[in-house]
Amino acid sequence: MNFKQFLLAGTLLLSGLSLTAQKKEVLFTIDNQPYYTDEFVRVYNKNLDLVKDESQKDLDNYLELYLAYKLKVNKAYKLGLDKEPKYINELKSYRTQLSKNYLTDTEITEELIREAYDRSLKEIKASHILIRVDENASAQDTLKAYQKIQSIRERAVKGEDFGKLAQEFSEDPSAKENKGYLGYFSVFRMVYPFENGAYSTKVGEVSEPVRSRFGYHVIKVNDVRDNRGEITVAHIMISKPQDVSKAAEANEKINTIYKKLQQGESFESLATQFSEDKSSAPKGGLLARIASGQLNSEAFEEAAFSIKNVGEYTQPIESEFGWHIIKLLERHPIKPFEEVKTDFENRIKRDERSKKIEESMNNRLEKKYKPVVDYKLLEKATKLVSEDYESEKFEIPEDIDLFNKSAMIIQKKHISGVEFLNYIQSQQNAMRKIRPLEKLRQELTDNFVSSNLNAYYDENLENEFPEFGYVMNEYKEGLLLFDLMEKEIWQRAQNDSLGLEAFYNLNKDNYKWNQRLDGVVASSVNRDFVEQTKKYFEQGESIDFIKKELNRDAVVNIMLDEGLFEEKSNALPKAYKLTKGVSDIYKEGDYYYVILGREIVPTSIKTLEEARGRVISDYQQYLEANWMDALKEEFSYKVNNRVLKRVKKQLNR
Repeated sequence: MNFKQFLLAGTLLLSGLSLTAQKKEVLFTIDNQPYYTDEFVRVYNKNLDLVKDESQKDLDNYLELYLAYKLKVNKAYKLGLDKEPKYINELKSYRTQLSKNYLTDTEITEELIREAYDRSLKEIKASHILIRVDENASAQDTLKAYQKIQSIRERAVKGEDFGKLAQEFSEDPSAKENKGYLGYFSVFRMVYPFENGAYSTKVGEVSEPVRSRFGYHVIKVNDVRDNRGEITVAHIMISKPQDVSKAAEANEKINTIYKKLQQGESFESLATQFSEDKSSAPKGGLLARIASGQLNSEAFEEAAFSIKNVGEYTQPIESEFGWHIIKLLERHPIKPFEEVKTDFENRIKRDERSKKIEESMNNRLEKKYKPVVDYKLLEKATKLVSEDYESEKFEIPEDIDLFNKSAMIIQKKHISGVEFLNYIQSQQNAMRKIRPLEKLRQELTDNFVSSNLNAYYDENLENEFPEFGYVMNEYKEGLLLFDLMEKEIWQRAQNDSLGLEAFYNLNKDNYKWNQRLDGVVASSVNRDFVEQTKKYFEQGESIDFIKKELNRDAVVNIMLDEGLFEEKSNALPKAYKLTKGVSDIYKEGDYYYVILGREIVPTSIKTLEEARGRVISDYQQYLEANWMDALKEEFSYKVNNRVLKRVKKQLNR
C-alpha cells in the first residue's frame, strides 16, 4: 500500500457500505447543495465500531467531522481539482481495480483458490531453459521455437547436463551465470503456465515444453520440499554507514556484540542497548513474523530460516541494509485454508489465472444480456483486414454507409458497424502479429463482442450494485480530499520556508534538547572489568588503551560507547544522573555500568534543522486548524436541526 492509498484508507472511514434502507431527508446544505440523512446514517453505522476516539461516536461531534469533510470536498470542486488529468486518471484506475471484484465466477474462482492453496504447501527447486517467442508470433516462428525447445529437451532427457544446456541455449540472460537455476519457489512466484509446468513435473524429470508470454520453457525439477511456513525472530542490527570508510568500524561493532553473546550475555539486552533498528530495539530486537519470499533481503531470510532450534542465533551476517545477528524465537506452521482464502482470491485476480475467470464471465454476460449481433456485418468489416494489417496500414473506407447501422445491440444500447471499424483500426498495434489471417479476423470479432459486453456491464455497475456506487463516490471524494490537502496543507508546510521558520520562532520552547552528556559509557556483565575501567577512567587513560588492556585474546570483556547521550537515553542506566567526572558503578539488569562524563551540555533549543520533522508536523496541524475556520467563512452551510433530532433518535435506539 503506497502513501496515498494509506491515507485514503483512513479518509474513507468517513464512508461505508451498509445497504440498510433509510428514509431520505436533507440533513444539511452547503451553498444550497443538499446532503441527505441516508448517507450520513450509513456512514455513521459503518464507522461506529472502527473509531477509537469515543468522542467521534457522539453524533454532534461526528456531524461536525462529516460536515468538515464535505466542506473540504466542496473546496476541491471549487478549485477544479476534479478536472485535473492526474485526478481523472487515478479515479479511472481505482474504478478499474474495484470493478474487477464484480467480474468473478464463484465456482471457477473457488477451484483456482483451492489449487493455489494445495500448491502453497510445497516449495519447488527448479531450473529452466527459455527459448523466446512472442505471444503473437506467426505460426512459422512459433513452430520454430517449439522445435528448438523440444530438441533441447530431448538432449536433457537423454542425460546431458541441464545446466550446460541452459548456458548454451537458454535465452534467459541470467542463464549464462546461473545455469538456469531458479532456487526454491512456491505458488504465485512464477507466471501461471510456468507454475503449472513446474507443479506437474516429478522430481528429477524435465517437463514438456511450456508456453508462457515469454516463450517456451522446459523445466527441470530438482527437489520438492514442504513449505517452511513462518518464523518469529529477533535481531541485532548495525546499519551500513553512508560513509564507506566507516564500514570496518560497523563490522567490528557487530562482531564485538557477537563475542559478548558467546560470553553468555543476554540477546535481548544487547539488542535494546546496541541495535540500530530503532523499531525493534526497544522490544529486544523482536520482528514481526516472516515467511519465505516476504523480505526484501534474501540473505537475511535464508539465514533466519537456517536456524535449527528455537533460542539459537546466527553468526553476524551481512545484508543490503547492514550486519545482523538473528535469533529464532518461534516457528509457525502453514495457515489453514480458510485463513488465507481471501488473500489467495485477491492474488488470483491479479495474475494469469484471471483469464479463466474472464472467460467464464464472458459466457455469463452472453446469457445475461443475450446480445443481438450482426455477424454478417462484422464479417464484411473483417474482410477489409489484409496482410498489411501488421504494418498498421488499415484505414477505414471512405464509404461507410454499409457499416452505419447496428452491428450489436445490448439491451437498449446500439453499437454500430462503424464502431467495429474503429475498433479494428485501434487494435493494429496490439493484434497485428496474430496469424494466420483468419485467426486474426476471428479474434477481432470475438474480442469486439466480449469487450462491448464487459464495457456495458462495467458502465452499469453503479445501477446493478448500489454498494459499488457508494464505494466509487467515496474514492472520488477521497482522492479529491487527498489532492486538496496536499495542495493546501502538506506542500505548503514543506515548501513555505518563511512560514515554517516564523512558526518555529514563535514556538521554539516546544523543541528542546534535554541535558546531554559528552562522555563514554562502559558496560559489562562482569563487575570486575567495570571496576578496572573505572580506575582507568580516573587515571585518565584513553579508550584505546582500555580496550587493549581489558579485551584480550579476542574476548570482549568491556563495551565502550563514546558520544553525546541525552538525559534518559536508553544507553544510560536509569538511576544515573548526568555528572562530570567518573560515576559510581551502576547495575541494571545483567549489566554493570560506569560513565565518564567529560562535559554536561545544558538544555538548549534545537535548531530548526534539528527539529524539522516535528516542526513540519506541528505546522501542518496549525495550518489545517486555521484553514477550516476559513472554509466555514467561505461556504454557507445550514444544518436542519429538526431532521438531526430524528436521526439521533433513530440511531440511539
